[in-house]
Amino acid sequence: MDRILNEFQQKIGYTFKDVSLLKLALTHSSYANEHRLDYSMHNERLEFLGDAVLELVSSDFLFRNHPEMKEGDMSKKRAAMVCEPALAHCAGRIDLGSYLFLGKGEDLGGGRTRDSVTSDAMEALIGAIYLDGGFTTAKEFTETYVLGITSDATFFYDSKTILQELSQEKFAKEPVYRLVAENGPDHQKEFVIEVMIGDVVYGTGKGKSKKAAQQEAAHHAVTKLKESK
Repeated sequence: MDRILNEFQQKIGYTFKDVSLLKLALTHSSYANEHRLDYSMHNERLEFLGDAVLELVSSDFLFRNHPEMKEGDMSKKRAAMVCEPALAHCAGRIDLGSYLFLGKGEDLGGGRTRDSVTSDAMEALIGAIYLDGGFTTAKEFTETYVLGITSDATFFYDSKTILQELSQEKFAKEPVYRLVAENGPDHQKEFVIEVMIGDVVYGTGKGKSKKAAQQEAAHHAVTKLKESK
């Protein structure tokens, strides 16, 4: 465990004064449940805190860098920059999923590459850095590892619209979204949705809502179509 934590700190260029905060940020609820740990021993509370820090930092970023942007447009841009697929993309660039402590079932089920898991862990990491190093340190990390990457935020925010345009252009067909699974209890549902063009599945998405799952599926489909050009 120490090796994993040390390696990850080197990767992100930040050394924790309290490394237990990093461990907490990387600990998924499935791991805590499997090891019968207390509720406070996984990253959901840090995720809550990191989400608030992320909202403030992204708002400040837009306010300072886009003086021409109206309030409504700033809200849309902020939502795009910090939505689940965008955060998962940023998490992938630092290989965050490989460092997570997951339960065996979650691990075998592909949790390390699931957008909902990695995006939540990214928020938890921001929360941990905020507690350990203060707001300025968390702001610097967020601007480097999130906001500096998600400048083309529309791609993440409205992948469904982009996919529809690509599908019409390439196939003269509308993409069709199909619910293939609902997992978890009612208060913590996870939806699995496929997007098809004709008879071919071009993307699969998972999310806490059908809309989020559709966006992720569309995001994967757009990536696949652009790579095939």
